[in-house]
Amino acid sequence: MNTPPIQPVSQTRSFTTVFLIEMWERFGYYGMQALIVYFMVQRLGFSDRRATLVWGAAAALIYVAPAIGGWVGDKFLGTRRTMILGAIILAFGYAMMAVPGENVWFLFVSLGIIVVGNGLFKPNAGNLVRKIYEGDDSKIDSAFTIYYMAVNMGSMVSMILTPWIKDYVNLHYGHELGWHAAFAVSSVGLMVGLSNYMVMRHTLKHIGSEPDEQPLDLRKLAIVLLFGVIGVFVSAYILQYETVARIFVYTAGIAVLGIFFYLISNSKKSERAGLIAALVLTVQTVFFFIFYQQMSTSLNLFALRNVNPSFNIFGIHLWDWAPAQFQSFNPIWIFILSPILAVIYNTAGRHSKDLSIAAKFALGFAAVAGGFFIYSAAGHFAVNGRASAWVMVWGYGSSSLGELLVSGLGLAMIARYVPGRMGGFMMGAYFVASGCAQYLGGLVAGFASVPDKIKYIVANTSNPIIDQVRTQYPNIMSLNLDNFRSWIQGVKGTVRSTAGTQLPPFASLPQHSQQLLQQFNQQMYDITMPIYTNLFFWLGVAGIACTLIALAVLPLMKKLSAEHFVHNIATENPLPTIGTEE
Repeated sequence: MNTPPIQPVSQTRSFTTVFLIEMWERFGYYGMQALIVYFMVQRLGFSDRRATLVWGAAAALIYVAPAIGGWVGDKFLGTRRTMILGAIILAFGYAMMAVPGENVWFLFVSLGIIVVGNGLFKPNAGNLVRKIYEGDDSKIDSAFTIYYMAVNMGSMVSMILTPWIKDYVNLHYGHELGWHAAFAVSSVGLMVGLSNYMVMRHTLKHIGSEPDEQPLDLRKLAIVLLFGVIGVFVSAYILQYETVARIFVYTAGIAVLGIFFYLISNSKKSERAGLIAALVLTVQTVFFFIFYQQMSTSLNLFALRNVNPSFNIFGIHLWDWAPAQFQSFNPIWIFILSPILAVIYNTAGRHSKDLSIAAKFALGFAAVAGGFFIYSAAGHFAVNGRASAWVMVWGYGSSSLGELLVSGLGLAMIARYVPGRMGGFMMGAYFVASGCAQYLGGLVAGFASVPDKIKYIVANTSNPIIDQVRTQYPNIMSLNLDNFRSWIQGVKGTVRSTAGTQLPPFASLPQHSQQLLQQFNQQMYDITMPIYTNLFFWLGVAGIACTLIALAVLPLMKKLSAEHFVHNIATENPLPTIGTEE
């Protein structure tokens, strides 16, 4: 009896399996990111500065960890196995965040688990895509374009969904439960992705690294898990102590610079031009990520405290947007702008008028600067201390264009200028540098920190309404501003002052008291608005400075690129195909 031949699995089906699990992983990550700073400020009582620094340090660790996870997948455990192990660990980390409570160390351990899970998952999912299309350069660029869309599809849906779930559950079931219900959704996203993988795993049986072809070595798995546990507690310790986090980030940054200088000094003379070009562009990327980190920190808090959630056109109300949902405009704009840029790149390439990566970086910084100037101008057009929701739409549009021009081309830059034998190592260094920038972005966001208690916000402000509240309702002065507003809005849950006094439901107060406190709340909008717009203005100025620097180094970059190109021709080693630079 003849056995029918096994039908080969198409590249598309294999790619779809990785695409879907990546989409659900990003769904979980960005659903958590949308709320994590709010959770630390509103639920755990962190100051703005501490919350933005903790998240900056967590983001740095999340970017650094893949440099190790990629090696584990390639050389130790197997690319497929490591990706799935990372997804399981991530699901567990989000599930821990879904446990109700206010224990800060528990939060840091949960974030440490997410750091380890992301480090194992992220690089290996991308490596599987490379392996699926290995040797087929005509498809690899389009595959990674679609793969990038998976990231934005997952983040867009979750950034809209999790804030809505948080607000709905808080309003109807209590202030504590909404946060954890939203984090639970992030965990469920990973579980859906894992379930989908189990159904389609046969499409990846022939894809992976050498360890994937061998039986699972339980000893190696135990070693990875042991070091993973150590990594969790080391990460939690770093997040707990600001000084330790700062030392870690600065050490990592110095190490990346040292790696670059070592490789440049010890490389072949013909390779140095490309490595120097990669170093210049990596430094520019670091500055970009400082701007990028504002989306989840200062811009996120600005949306919470000084942006009107209502979308109106010509006086007609369309819909309301939860503050955390404004972050979803980033992936929405990525969806809109990506195909437009692809057409522009391809058209310019056919006419030999395409810009260099260095020139695109300069344009990207100009777009980022434009976005921050839009935010900074919001104060001039604010109504009752609150900016129009449309300010966030157009600001995110400009910033997202900058992201596509800088971050979107970062890995293409490494592929173009770094010798193939150093490619994987240098991509790891690129991610470490980006992680350092995320922490620096948290430091920058701290310049727009609103004091953690109302009494400190109004300390140097005197007017009849504020003075009246100071006298008649001294307990209000010890509240966090965001919790005060939740109390006014009638969110269920006990609101206590620092002194421990329980406040009655806002609706139970006499009408004149409600009116006074509503007017007092209005004063808070006017006081906090310039705290944010001043930072955004100076970030816009910094964006212009980065643009000018990027333009100033264009002649150097042109010279380095020409030398690198000549070397590639001389060695009959043509440049790798990059879809955006045809």
